[in-house]
Amino acid sequence: MVNIRDLDPSASPLDYYGSELRRLREEAKLKQEDLGGIVFCTGSLIGQIETARKVPTRDFSERIDAALGTGGMFSRLVGLVLRSQLPSWFQAYADMEAKAAYLSTYQAQVVYGLLQTEAYARAVLAADRPANLDELVAARLERQRILARSSPPALWVVLDEAVLLRQVGGPDVMRDQLLHLLSFRDRQWVEVQVLPFLAGEHSATRGSFNLLRFDSDPDLFYAESYDIGHMTANPQVIKERSVGYARLQADALSVEDSAALIARVVEERYGYQPGPDGCAVA
Repeated sequence: MVNIRDLDPSASPLDYYGSELRRLREEAKLKQEDLGGIVFCTGSLIGQIETARKVPTRDFSERIDAALGTGGMFSRLVGLVLRSQLPSWFQAYADMEAKAAYLSTYQAQVVYGLLQTEAYARAVLAADRPANLDELVAARLERQRILARSSPPALWVVLDEAVLLRQVGGPDVMRDQLLHLLSFRDRQWVEVQVLPFLAGEHSATRGSFNLLRFDSDPDLFYAESYDIGHMTANPQVIKERSVGYARLQADALSVEDSAALIARVVEERYGYQPGPDGCAVA
Protein backbone atom coordinates (compact mmCIF):
# COMPACT_ATOMS: atom_id res chain seq x y z
CA MET A 1 0.00 0.00 0.00
CA VAL A 2 1.50 3.33 -1.04
CA ASN A 3 1.86 5.79 1.82
CA ILE A 4 0.15 9.02 0.70
CA ARG A 5 1.79 12.07 2.18
CA ASP A 6 -0.20 15.30 2.26
CA LEU A 7 1.66 18.14 0.59
CA ASP A 8 1.28 21.88 0.90
CA PRO A 9 1.73 22.99 -2.73
CA SER A 10 2.74 26.47 -1.57
CA ALA A 11 5.56 25.18 0.65
CA SER A 12 8.18 24.97 -2.11
CA PRO A 13 8.57 24.46 -5.87
CA LEU A 14 9.31 20.78 -5.13
CA ASP A 15 6.07 20.36 -3.18
CA TYR A 16 4.09 22.10 -5.91
CA TYR A 17 5.67 19.86 -8.55
CA GLY A 18 4.80 16.74 -6.55
CA SER A 19 1.22 17.79 -5.89
CA GLU A 20 0.61 18.63 -9.54
CA LEU A 21 2.13 15.35 -10.68
CA ARG A 22 -0.18 13.41 -8.36
CA ARG A 23 -3.22 15.47 -9.38
CA LEU A 24 -2.68 15.04 -13.10
CA ARG A 25 -1.78 11.36 -12.77
CA GLU A 26 -5.00 10.69 -10.87
CA GLU A 27 -7.01 12.71 -13.40
CA ALA A 28 -5.57 10.43 -16.09
CA LYS A 29 -6.70 7.45 -13.97
CA LEU A 30 -3.19 6.03 -13.83
CA LYS A 31 -1.56 4.26 -10.91
CA GLN A 32 2.01 5.17 -10.02
CA GLU A 33 3.19 1.88 -11.54
CA ASP A 34 1.24 2.62 -14.73
CA LEU A 35 2.81 6.03 -15.20
CA GLY A 36 6.23 4.67 -14.30
CA GLY A 37 5.91 2.07 -17.03
CA ILE A 38 5.03 4.76 -19.57
CA VAL A 39 8.02 6.99 -18.72
CA PHE A 40 10.46 4.11 -18.12
CA CYS A 41 10.92 4.35 -14.37
CA THR A 42 9.56 2.60 -11.29
CA GLY A 43 6.27 3.39 -9.63
CA SER A 44 8.31 3.93 -6.48
CA LEU A 45 10.16 6.83 -8.11
CA ILE A 46 6.85 8.38 -9.15
CA GLY A 47 5.70 8.10 -5.54
CA GLN A 48 8.89 9.65 -4.18
CA ILE A 49 8.58 12.64 -6.50
CA GLU A 50 4.88 13.03 -5.75
CA THR A 51 5.70 13.21 -2.03
CA ALA A 52 8.64 15.59 -2.51
CA ARG A 53 11.14 13.01 -1.29
CA LYS A 54 12.99 12.94 -4.61
CA VAL A 55 13.96 15.79 -6.90
CA PRO A 56 12.89 15.30 -10.54
CA THR A 57 15.34 15.67 -13.41
CA ARG A 58 14.74 17.60 -16.62
CA ASP A 59 14.65 14.36 -18.61
CA PHE A 60 12.01 12.94 -16.28
CA SER A 61 9.96 16.12 -16.59
CA GLU A 62 10.05 16.04 -20.38
CA ARG A 63 8.88 12.42 -20.39
CA ILE A 64 6.07 13.22 -17.94
CA ASP A 65 4.93 16.12 -20.13
CA ALA A 66 4.76 13.76 -23.11
CA ALA A 67 2.96 11.04 -21.15
CA LEU A 68 0.34 13.30 -19.57
CA GLY A 69 0.04 15.84 -22.39
CA THR A 70 0.71 18.80 -20.11
CA GLY A 71 2.01 21.16 -22.78
CA GLY A 72 5.49 21.39 -21.26
CA MET A 73 4.33 22.42 -17.78
CA PHE A 74 6.70 20.14 -15.88
CA SER A 75 9.62 21.03 -18.18
CA ARG A 76 9.07 24.66 -17.24
CA LEU A 77 8.51 23.95 -13.56
CA VAL A 78 11.60 21.77 -13.12
CA GLY A 79 13.87 24.79 -13.57
CA LEU A 80 12.37 26.37 -10.45
CA VAL A 81 12.60 23.06 -8.60
CA LEU A 82 16.27 22.60 -9.40
CA ARG A 83 17.14 26.20 -8.60
CA SER A 84 15.50 25.78 -5.20
CA GLN A 85 18.11 23.08 -4.46
CA LEU A 86 20.92 25.63 -4.59
CA PRO A 87 22.20 26.97 -1.26
CA SER A 88 19.87 29.74 -0.10
CA TRP A 89 22.69 32.28 -0.06
CA PHE A 90 23.50 31.49 -3.72
CA GLN A 91 19.99 31.61 -5.15
CA ALA A 92 19.88 35.41 -5.51
CA TYR A 93 23.05 35.31 -7.61
CA ALA A 94 21.73 32.45 -9.76
CA ASP A 95 18.60 34.50 -10.48
CA MET A 96 20.67 37.49 -11.59
CA GLU A 97 23.09 35.31 -13.58
CA ALA A 98 20.14 34.01 -15.62
CA LYS A 99 19.07 37.59 -16.44
CA ALA A 100 22.49 39.04 -17.29
CA ALA A 101 23.40 40.13 -20.81
CA TYR A 102 27.15 39.96 -20.14
CA LEU A 103 29.06 37.84 -17.61
CA SER A 104 32.73 38.20 -16.85
CA THR A 105 34.49 36.07 -14.26
CA TYR A 106 37.92 35.39 -12.84
CA GLN A 107 38.38 31.94 -11.31
CA ALA A 108 41.44 31.14 -9.21
CA GLN A 109 40.65 27.57 -8.10
CA VAL A 110 38.21 25.75 -10.38
CA VAL A 111 36.52 26.07 -13.75
CA TYR A 112 33.56 28.45 -13.74
CA GLY A 113 30.31 26.58 -13.04
CA LEU A 114 28.74 27.38 -16.41
CA LEU A 115 31.62 25.63 -18.20
CA GLN A 116 31.95 22.55 -15.98
CA THR A 117 31.26 19.03 -17.21
CA GLU A 118 28.88 16.95 -15.14
CA ALA A 119 31.69 14.73 -13.81
CA TYR A 120 33.89 17.71 -12.92
CA ALA A 121 30.96 19.47 -11.19
CA ARG A 122 30.21 16.31 -9.22
CA ALA A 123 33.83 16.05 -8.07
CA VAL A 124 33.96 19.72 -7.02
CA LEU A 125 30.66 19.58 -5.15
CA ALA A 126 31.46 16.21 -3.54
CA ALA A 127 34.48 17.69 -1.77
CA ASP A 128 32.23 18.96 1.05
CA ARG A 129 30.31 15.64 1.17
CA PRO A 130 26.80 17.14 0.92
CA ALA A 131 23.82 14.88 1.52
CA ASN A 132 22.07 16.20 -1.60
CA LEU A 133 24.95 15.81 -4.07
CA ASP A 134 22.78 14.62 -6.97
CA GLU A 135 20.45 17.58 -6.58
CA LEU A 136 23.34 20.08 -6.42
CA VAL A 137 24.87 18.63 -9.59
CA ALA A 138 21.52 18.80 -11.39
CA ALA A 139 21.07 22.40 -10.27
CA ARG A 140 24.51 23.36 -11.58
CA LEU A 141 23.81 21.76 -14.96
CA GLU A 142 20.47 23.57 -15.05
CA ARG A 143 22.29 26.90 -14.67
CA GLN A 144 24.27 26.10 -17.80
CA ARG A 145 21.13 26.14 -19.93
CA ILE A 146 21.42 29.92 -20.29
CA LEU A 147 24.33 29.35 -22.70
CA ALA A 148 22.06 27.30 -24.98
CA ARG A 149 19.40 29.99 -25.31
CA SER A 150 18.68 31.51 -28.72
CA SER A 151 20.08 34.77 -27.33
CA PRO A 152 22.64 33.70 -24.70
CA PRO A 153 24.62 36.10 -22.52
CA ALA A 154 28.14 36.98 -23.56
CA LEU A 155 30.54 35.14 -21.25
CA TRP A 156 34.19 36.09 -20.72
CA VAL A 157 36.20 33.78 -18.47
CA VAL A 158 39.71 34.30 -17.12
CA LEU A 159 41.11 31.17 -15.45
CA ASP A 160 44.24 31.11 -13.36
CA GLU A 161 46.77 28.64 -14.77
CA ALA A 162 46.44 26.70 -11.51
CA VAL A 163 42.92 25.70 -12.58
CA LEU A 164 44.37 23.77 -15.52
CA LEU A 165 46.92 21.94 -13.39
CA ARG A 166 44.80 21.07 -10.36
CA GLN A 167 43.51 17.56 -11.08
CA VAL A 168 39.85 17.44 -10.06
CA GLY A 169 38.05 14.08 -10.05
CA GLY A 170 40.97 12.07 -11.41
CA PRO A 171 42.78 12.08 -14.77
CA ASP A 172 39.82 11.10 -16.96
CA VAL A 173 37.52 13.72 -15.47
CA MET A 174 40.16 16.42 -15.73
CA ARG A 175 41.10 15.52 -19.30
CA ASP A 176 37.47 15.68 -20.38
CA GLN A 177 37.01 19.00 -18.60
CA LEU A 178 39.96 20.56 -20.41
CA LEU A 179 38.68 19.22 -23.73
CA HIS A 180 35.29 20.70 -22.86
CA LEU A 181 36.91 24.10 -22.39
CA LEU A 182 38.46 23.79 -25.84
CA SER A 183 35.05 22.97 -27.33
CA PHE A 184 33.98 26.55 -26.68
CA ARG A 185 36.56 27.97 -29.11
CA ASP A 186 33.98 28.30 -31.86
CA ARG A 187 31.17 29.62 -29.66
CA GLN A 188 30.41 33.20 -30.62
CA TRP A 189 29.55 34.42 -27.13
CA VAL A 190 32.10 32.53 -25.00
CA GLU A 191 35.75 33.55 -24.60
CA VAL A 192 38.28 31.83 -22.34
CA GLN A 193 41.64 33.26 -21.32
CA VAL A 194 44.30 31.83 -19.01
CA LEU A 195 46.24 33.99 -16.57
CA PRO A 196 49.71 32.39 -16.56
CA PHE A 197 51.92 32.02 -13.51
CA LEU A 198 54.44 34.25 -15.26
CA ALA A 199 52.03 37.17 -14.88
CA GLY A 200 53.11 37.33 -11.27
CA GLU A 201 51.13 39.64 -9.01
CA HIS A 202 47.82 40.75 -10.48
CA SER A 203 44.62 42.67 -9.74
CA ALA A 204 42.66 39.67 -8.42
CA THR A 205 44.97 38.30 -5.76
CA ARG A 206 42.06 38.55 -3.31
CA GLY A 207 40.32 35.73 -5.15
CA SER A 208 37.63 34.82 -7.65
CA PHE A 209 34.85 37.25 -8.56
CA ASN A 210 32.15 37.86 -11.15
CA LEU A 211 30.81 40.96 -12.88
CA LEU A 212 27.30 40.97 -14.32
CA ARG A 213 25.95 43.50 -16.80
CA PHE A 214 22.32 43.90 -17.81
CA ASP A 215 20.43 45.54 -20.63
CA SER A 216 18.61 47.97 -18.36
CA ASP A 217 19.68 47.33 -14.75
CA PRO A 218 22.80 48.43 -12.85
CA ASP A 219 25.94 46.28 -13.06
CA LEU A 220 26.60 43.85 -10.22
CA PHE A 221 29.75 42.57 -8.53
CA TYR A 222 29.68 39.14 -6.89
CA ALA A 223 32.15 37.23 -4.72
CA GLU A 224 31.66 34.49 -2.15
CA SER A 225 33.13 32.83 0.90
CA TYR A 226 32.29 29.43 2.35
CA ASP A 227 28.75 30.19 3.45
CA ILE A 228 27.77 33.54 2.00
CA GLY A 229 27.65 35.34 -1.31
CA HIS A 230 28.33 39.08 -1.48
CA MET A 231 26.57 40.96 -4.28
CA THR A 232 26.62 44.73 -4.72
CA ALA A 233 25.80 47.41 -7.26
CA ASN A 234 27.95 50.00 -5.46
CA PRO A 235 29.26 52.23 -8.31
CA GLN A 236 32.73 52.56 -6.77
CA VAL A 237 33.11 48.78 -6.40
CA ILE A 238 31.88 48.25 -9.97
CA LYS A 239 34.35 50.85 -11.27
CA GLU A 240 37.30 49.37 -9.37
CA ARG A 241 36.56 45.76 -10.27
CA SER A 242 35.80 46.59 -13.92
CA VAL A 243 39.20 48.25 -14.25
CA GLY A 244 40.75 45.35 -12.33
CA TYR A 245 39.17 42.87 -14.71
CA ALA A 246 40.42 44.79 -17.73
CA ARG A 247 43.92 44.53 -16.27
CA LEU A 248 43.45 40.78 -15.78
CA GLN A 249 42.47 40.43 -19.43
CA ALA A 250 45.55 42.40 -20.45
CA ASP A 251 47.84 40.27 -18.27
CA ALA A 252 46.29 36.99 -19.45
CA LEU A 253 47.26 35.06 -22.54
CA SER A 254 45.27 35.84 -25.66
CA VAL A 255 42.24 33.66 -26.38
CA GLU A 256 44.27 31.81 -29.05
CA ASP A 257 47.34 31.35 -26.85
CA SER A 258 45.12 30.28 -23.94
CA ALA A 259 43.58 27.53 -26.08
CA ALA A 260 47.08 26.45 -27.12
CA LEU A 261 48.14 26.21 -23.47
CA ILE A 262 45.06 24.17 -22.53
CA ALA A 263 45.73 21.83 -25.46
CA ARG A 264 49.35 21.47 -24.39
CA VAL A 265 48.32 20.56 -20.83
CA VAL A 266 45.93 17.91 -22.20
CA GLU A 267 48.67 16.44 -24.38
CA GLU A 268 51.50 16.55 -21.85
CA ARG A 269 49.52 15.39 -18.81
CA TYR A 270 46.96 13.07 -20.34
CA GLY A 271 48.50 11.92 -23.61
CA TYR A 272 45.77 13.40 -25.80
CA GLN A 273 46.28 15.73 -28.71
CA PRO A 274 43.11 17.83 -29.12
CA GLY A 275 41.88 18.56 -32.63
CA PRO A 276 40.38 21.84 -33.83
CA ASP A 277 37.01 20.97 -32.31
CA GLY A 278 38.51 20.12 -28.92
CA CYS A 279 38.17 16.37 -29.43
CA ALA A 280 41.14 14.07 -29.04
CA VAL A 281 43.17 13.05 -32.09
CA ALA A 282 44.52 9.50 -32.17
